Amino acid sequence: MAANGGTKAIVAALTANLTIAVLKFVAFVLTLSSSMLAEAIHSVADSGNQLLLLVGGKRAKKEASPEHPFGYGRERYIYAFIVSIVLFSVGGLFALYEAWGKLQDPHGIEGAFWWVPLAVLLGAIVAESFSFRTAIKESNPLRGKQSWVQFIRNAKQPELPVILLEDFGALLGLVFALFGVSLTLVTGNGIWDALGTGMIGLLLVGIAAVLAVETKSLLLGESATRVDVAKIRSAIESDGTHIIHLKTMHLGPEELLVAAKISVGAADSGREIAAAIDAAEVRIREAVPTARVIYLEPDLERVSAG
Repeated sequence: MAANGGTKAIVAALTANLTIAVLKFVAFVLTLSSSMLAEAIHSVADSGNQLLLLVGGKRAKKEASPEHPFGYGRERYIYAFIVSIVLFSVGGLFALYEAWGKLQDPHGIEGAFWWVPLAVLLGAIVAESFSFRTAIKESNPLRGKQSWVQFIRNAKQPELPVILLEDFGALLGLVFALFGVSLTLVTGNGIWDALGTGMIGLLLVGIAAVLAVETKSLLLGESATRVDVAKIRSAIESDGTHIIHLKTMHLGPEELLVAAKISVGAADSGREIAAAIDAAEVRIREAVPTARVIYLEPDLERVSAG
């Protein structure tokens, strides 16, 4: 469900951004508004990012190999990290560069097509709202009772948080562009257009930084959620087995590694220990279906002196 929901949200965002990018470029050509150019590049960057997420999702499905025995699930994290770099460099830095250039020559918006940026921006806000609504709808089942900030910080599936932040940034960026273009049209002073462009740049740099921090954490290897760790611990201990230590790590969004050292009796036979481990693995997978790689090591309980 998570993968399908993420793909649906990505496709919705990609469709909206490609259409909007073309319209923004047309508006820029007709008016030479720096806000429109920054927004057009923003939409191009977002479209490229969505293609990267689709590629990452496809590559993550490759079968495990001797060189990569745990599979390719982390490809999705890698491509999400690349998205943050693209958003920072192509979207954010370009907008800041364009804003600086416009500040040096703050010309107004002239000509018979002065209304085009307003029409494009208002239409883009409607289109992005539908895309954002799709991302919210697909995220809600996974979010549960978490706040949106907690969901973005804790999600192991990178696609939905990325799309949520991109769509939110796109909507806010459109508002900034509308602010800059409208005041430029009213006052005839291009400084407002430059300020709107700069606000878009700062917004994109900020979102890119958040994405980079969150995806870096996933790339380094995050443990299971506290809820899932509790379920795993309960599943192992349900027959009286004592856990000496337990570690978990996500090999991918839907693949969890579980490694635990469990205590066994000194008089237990090898057959009894193997049967207990097999039974514990079954219970773990029933409690947390994403726990696909499980290593349980039997050991004797050691009581420290003193």
